[in-house]
Amino acid sequence: MARATVLGRLTWRVATVAAVRDETPGARTLVLDVPGWPGHLAGQHLDVRLTAPDGYSTQRSYSIASASGGDRLELTVELLPDGEVSPYLAGVLAPGDPLEVRGPIGGWFVWRPETPEPVQLVAGGSGVVPLMAMIRARAAAGADAPFRLLYSAREPGTALYRAELDRLSTGGSGLEVTYAYTRRAPEGWGRPAARVDADLLARAVWPPEREPAVFVCGPTGFVETVADLLVSAGHEPGLIRTERFGPSGGRP
Repeated sequence: MARATVLGRLTWRVATVAAVRDETPGARTLVLDVPGWPGHLAGQHLDVRLTAPDGYSTQRSYSIASASGGDRLELTVELLPDGEVSPYLAGVLAPGDPLEVRGPIGGWFVWRPETPEPVQLVAGGSGVVPLMAMIRARAAAGADAPFRLLYSAREPGTALYRAELDRLSTGGSGLEVTYAYTRRAPEGWGRPAARVDADLLARAVWPPEREPAVFVCGPTGFVETVADLLVSAGHEPGLIRTERFGPSGGRP
């Protein structure tokens, strides 16, 4: 049975684009119907394969943005103008189009709704995608674990899921969201545009004595800096899980 499960995850499936949704001027969410999808955990990813008429194929990994539920899932793709895959996914693919996918993949960078400890999410740019899956999974399950998200974006217009995050973090929901902007902050914002630093982490994340489960996702440099700062602040290294991506246009 275990072997059959693993083989199922390695099987390419033909998904159908059910809908597309613009998140920002440079990012789009793809809503996919995937017959036979085995389900996934919040934080997992999948592979996407594109094949040209001449037989050339290429693939990339993308984090799943949605909570698990039936045969439908969502990917959010950030457009990289010089990318090989993202321009097609974020700019050409339309409802009704097929798309080859394989997964789910990954078992380390995941969150399960039955875990009660506080959760600290730290995102850099599109690194918020798998963390959003965790937030959505928490909401879908009605879980009580308190969540905090520290989201670093270049400027307000590049922050993904802003309206949904604002809605989910109101009314004593147990989700707290802090935004940090690195290039341009809104007028009157309490913190000037700057990278995440020790002072911001001290104010925005759960203190070490709460022993939160920490998930950090974003570009490699961002993830390494944040992880080092968290350890220096007293967080237990074994409770910090990281996911990083490089300049190739892959996950998240």
